[in-house]
Amino acid sequence: MQRAIRFAVVLACSAAHAAAAQAGASADTSGGKSNVLPVVEIASFLTLLSAYDRVAYANEMQDGKRVYSATIASTWYHLRTQRWVHDQDPFNVNQFEHPYQGAMMYGLARSSGHTFWASLADANIGSFIWKMAGETDPPSINDMITTGQAGSLLGEALYRVADLVLKDKPAGGKSPRWHDYVADAISPPRAVNRRVFGEHFRAELPDSTPATSWQVRLGASLDAVAHNTAVPGTLLNRGATAELWLSYGLPGKPGYAYTRPLDYFDLQMSLLANTSNPIENVMIRGLLKGAATRETPTSRGVWGLYGTYDYISPFLFRVSSTAASLGTTRQYWLTPALALQGTALGGVGYGAAGSTTIIPSTPANAAIRDYHFGVTPQALVTLRLIAGDRLMLDMAAREYYVSGLGSDDVHGSETIFRGNIGFNVRIVGGHALGVRFVESTRNARYGKLPNVASSEGAVTIAYSFLGADRFSAVKWP
Repeated sequence: MQRAIRFAVVLACSAAHAAAAQAGASADTSGGKSNVLPVVEIASFLTLLSAYDRVAYANEMQDGKRVYSATIASTWYHLRTQRWVHDQDPFNVNQFEHPYQGAMMYGLARSSGHTFWASLADANIGSFIWKMAGETDPPSINDMITTGQAGSLLGEALYRVADLVLKDKPAGGKSPRWHDYVADAISPPRAVNRRVFGEHFRAELPDSTPATSWQVRLGASLDAVAHNTAVPGTLLNRGATAELWLSYGLPGKPGYAYTRPLDYFDLQMSLLANTSNPIENVMIRGLLKGAATRETPTSRGVWGLYGTYDYISPFLFRVSSTAASLGTTRQYWLTPALALQGTALGGVGYGAAGSTTIIPSTPANAAIRDYHFGVTPQALVTLRLIAGDRLMLDMAAREYYVSGLGSDDVHGSETIFRGNIGFNVRIVGGHALGVRFVESTRNARYGKLPNVASSEGAVTIAYSFLGADRFSAVKWP
């Protein structure tokens, strides 16, 4: 089976690379490029993953068969029948672990000198091979979307964050050794190729350092009232939180061009001190294809096609989506000391939403699936008001409509809204304190079943460690 995987990956990845070269794709990292290396590495990664799953999940069964006991016969059956389904894996497996798997395959190709698009092709091919030859259950439609597409967005963001860490060094000096370890942890595929091949594929992107703004937040969520039709008036005590927030390639820096996917992106990751739900959210939006907008003396911006991957899992319910959206990101100087940054996006993707298992089963929700797949129209608006390097007010509103189109439950739909408002004040140096309120609401409709409405709010008080540019409003001549 492993040899079959290797052979199929070799053929498929070679074809993808040939197509990319014929289309005129050019490498956007300095140094060499290998067409063979990502094929070998992805094949090895899938083989190791298969071996691990066979041991770790030896007793996982579906339709009377072990899920991770794939053979050449089961692979051939999948290739012949093509019976695609929506699988029954847990929400966090389908919507986060599979994108992370895709990010690893993407990173192996990206750190071998390939472009975003060629690496995305490799991640999709690797995902297809895994669905054909890695499991015995029917291949799933949702995995092909999240593993390849969401995984590539996540992989590119991690690749670039690792690049920033490695570039962070004193003028004319070397970066501290611990930067290497942090960069390796952020993007393990890049670490493998950098450690083995050194500078052959060049560790750094060749452009100038983009305008960035980042914060690491540590705090605690206070008690917040959540409401659900099945469990009215539940009181939550959420405990400790940790969050990374990064904006990369903010508009306005002289000489910075938006020529490659994710030359601008925004990344947010939040963790909870909760063993049953440790990852509260991962949200990425990045400019795939676009250009700078018309400049004025007080404003700069970009617009175009954005790729987004959102994974949001608060207490009562969760939503995730991989989407393409049209929109814009812009900064205005309202006064010489007051800047306004904002993003507006509207698009469509494929998403999943549903309640969490913490809600007791009742007649109102017993017949509702744990979560629901469907084509997902969505919209996003964010605003950030920055007063010098002392104060920042940020707001965001997201809405998702997970429809019955493209679903195995055409009568079901979910509308999810998530909004937040926060205030941060810098105390001294790169240290700040802040408070934030997040409100999430869900309305679920499933045919003749009673509608389910739930909402929750959380107040978080946090300490923030700011990047070198603090709140980072971009200045220009």
